[in-house]
Amino acid sequence: MKSIIVSSNSSGGGKTTVTLALMKTLIDRGYKVQGYKVGPDYIDPAFHREITGVDTRNLDLFLMGEPGVKESYLRGEGDLGIIEGVMGLYDGKGIDTNFSTAHVSRTLDLPVVLVLSPKAQSATLCAEIEGLRNYENVNIVGIILNNISESYYKLLKKAIEVNCKGIRVFGYIPKDERLALKSRHLGLVQSSEVEDLSKKIELCSSLMEEYVDVDSLIEEFKASDIQSTNSEDFHAENKDIKIAVAYDKAFSFYYKENIELLEEVGTVQYFSPLKDREVPKDVDFIYIGGGYPEVFKEELSSNKSMLNSIRKALNSGVKCYAECGGLMYLTESIDGVETVGFFNGTSYMTGKLNNFGYATIKIKEENSIVPKDMMINCHEFHKSLVDLKEEEIYELEKKAYDGTTKKWKCGYVKNNVLAAYGHIHFFSNIDFFNSLIK
Repeated sequence: MKSIIVSSNSSGGGKTTVTLALMKTLIDRGYKVQGYKVGPDYIDPAFHREITGVDTRNLDLFLMGEPGVKESYLRGEGDLGIIEGVMGLYDGKGIDTNFSTAHVSRTLDLPVVLVLSPKAQSATLCAEIEGLRNYENVNIVGIILNNISESYYKLLKKAIEVNCKGIRVFGYIPKDERLALKSRHLGLVQSSEVEDLSKKIELCSSLMEEYVDVDSLIEEFKASDIQSTNSEDFHAENKDIKIAVAYDKAFSFYYKENIELLEEVGTVQYFSPLKDREVPKDVDFIYIGGGYPEVFKEELSSNKSMLNSIRKALNSGVKCYAECGGLMYLTESIDGVETVGFFNGTSYMTGKLNNFGYATIKIKEENSIVPKDMMINCHEFHKSLVDLKEEEIYELEKKAYDGTTKKWKCGYVKNNVLAAYGHIHFFSNIDFFNSLIK
């Protein structure tokens, strides 16, 4: 499979717009497209799936490790792979380029097309392009300009061709307010909540066909020569267990590879805390991922039969793992609105991100689920907090650019339930996964 990476100079540079347009354009031309996303994001992969019909795979070097990223990439199936980058090309965990889109490009040996949304620039934009090209040895094959007028595009195209030798300008996406996607406190609104999404994608694709040299862009896709040397490390033993995964508008943040591991150990069945009356019967393990329970708290709260069903299952000893929004749902309330009430305490929204970014978890306390002193990489992204009268078993650590270290506690174990804010990819934490489902 040949692939290309879509990157930019910053967040908001147009990566998602161009990625979605390119996916739809290639599918309309008869290609089978596999989507990928650099970083820990859940929102963009859901948009990808709306177009491709297949699950997008994450490529996160911090959460998954290099072997895990290679394994995830190689599991993709299609004629062409499109990898949407994260933030700016060289932005990763800190002030260096580790875990960035550029790092993924080098790891997979794949080319990059830059999407830039310039304003009041010409020669300065060329200097920026040269800086991006020369900062590290990344194979930037060309530029797509975004959200500009035709006259401005003609000026920039000529400037880039004169001042940035060897960089192709594939075209541009014209400025059009109809392409805008709404945002909320954690990023874009979910694809399932955008009523006119198909119309936006159709428009985006038609603009790409008209204003971008797609044929020349396809020529720059490249096949990666990487191989997975330890594929057996990313598989699990079949334990013939029944697994229930919460999945609807309130809970949809799951990594494809995590679900694949669950499917290897047992039978996975999805249920909706919003609409279903109860958890599937006779389940051995419940997985409640992140999402937006705070947005749908009234609907979740009104489904009393589901609240009672989950609470009864967990109190009777059914195993459960809950992340971020799943943790909030298991508390007594979200901003005063009743939820499951399994954990003793409440959750509430704040006006800022709390403990945002990559962190390392150390299991500090003895417990019945995960071994003490186990180390786990995670990512946190939430504007809520919990106030629980439960013992914390996690100590989290995040090292800052200035050498200082921030530490905080999280991770709650009660009965056979483990819940915490940190999002975890099982590929670099197989021992953690095995502890959950043992």
